[in-house]
Amino acid sequence: MTDAKIVMEQFTEFKDTKFGKVPSDWMVIQLNEMIERGLIIGHLDGNHGELYPKSDEFVDSGVPYLSANTIESGIIKYDKSKFLTFERATKFKKGIAIERDILFAHNATVGPVAILKNDYEFVILSTTLTYYRCNVQELIPEYLVQFMQSVYFVRQYERVMKQSTRNQIPITLQRDFYHIVPKIEEQHKIASILSTWDNAIELKEKLIELKKEQKKGLMQRLLTGKVRVAGFNGEWIESKLGDLLKERKEIGYNDLELLAITSQKGIVRRSEVDIKDNSSEDKSKYKRIMPLDIGYNTMRMWQGVSSVSKYEGIVSPAYTILKPTNKVDSNFIGFLFKAPNIVNLFRRYSQGLVDDTLNLKYENLKLIKVTVPQDIREQKAIAEILLCMNHHIELLESELECFKQQKKGIMESLLTGKVRVKV
Repeated sequence: MTDAKIVMEQFTEFKDTKFGKVPSDWMVIQLNEMIERGLIIGHLDGNHGELYPKSDEFVDSGVPYLSANTIESGIIKYDKSKFLTFERATKFKKGIAIERDILFAHNATVGPVAILKNDYEFVILSTTLTYYRCNVQELIPEYLVQFMQSVYFVRQYERVMKQSTRNQIPITLQRDFYHIVPKIEEQHKIASILSTWDNAIELKEKLIELKKEQKKGLMQRLLTGKVRVAGFNGEWIESKLGDLLKERKEIGYNDLELLAITSQKGIVRRSEVDIKDNSSEDKSKYKRIMPLDIGYNTMRMWQGVSSVSKYEGIVSPAYTILKPTNKVDSNFIGFLFKAPNIVNLFRRYSQGLVDDTLNLKYENLKLIKVTVPQDIREQKAIAEILLCMNHHIELLESELECFKQQKKGIMESLLTGKVRVKV
């Protein structure tokens, strides 16, 4: 992944610092001092006081008004930005960021960082962002943004957040943070190496998003019969879910493994997710779920929180368990339950006055009508195509995670000088 022309060499002259040993000719320096010594020539947030824009001042296009949620994976997402007219934007006195400023999300969402490219002449920051403006003769933003993504920076703000109930890092506390600053020539080389990994990660993320969009489109066509699987031309019939799926209400299996139904990962072992088991030792009312059963969150089915189980185990009484009849393939129904038009039906049949109280019990779910292939073999064929796409996406996501872990290892070596670039 790294440029073959960049040669690395071991370096043995180190000094002890708060980050451990680093090369003796590198600086380990607080942001306060970086400002005093001119390495950082601008460090301000978007606390605009009385000039804070009102909702009716935002327009469809113009000068971006950026907040923490516009930074994703080191990239500024302007499609998530609000905009102000140029005239309104010029009234601000601070929080005005320009090309090559580093943006750091310090409030509500803490941690995301990105370099501002030359997409716009300038942008306005909300109260959730701070900009770092570098003196590029001494400190290049392409290096500093890498350091601010490293464990050496992240651990500092995580330590602060643990000491407070507020999810923010005020600008005054940011100035207490330490940074590792190599010589300018090494900054360029380190940034070049790590940006190669960033490019590979970005390409992999884009490929994953493309595959997910392709799957979404294919799901819509296959699950409605607009595209038929080769070899099948049988009838699709309208059926009530109660005729296809029966409720499993088996309790008393306390010795079985505890499972959880999640929105992102489906049905998983409770030990694999960060969910504390605060329930009592008595699991006698917990429901049994079997492989190929479908479990769903009764309170969140209107959001599509359901999954086909790979495991036998028990789940909280808050979940509803469905067992398939011989008229339906579990995996086909599992995909059908993710289709937007079906999720809309789940919402319509849920009971409750507001979103927080909506619930879909089996007695209402069984009344919902869906259209499915009468031939269960066609259902299985459709499910197999979509399962193959899922598997491909999972492989890509695994590769992406490997890239991220490899970059993390390289960062730890480069940013502390354990492996030093040759300049």
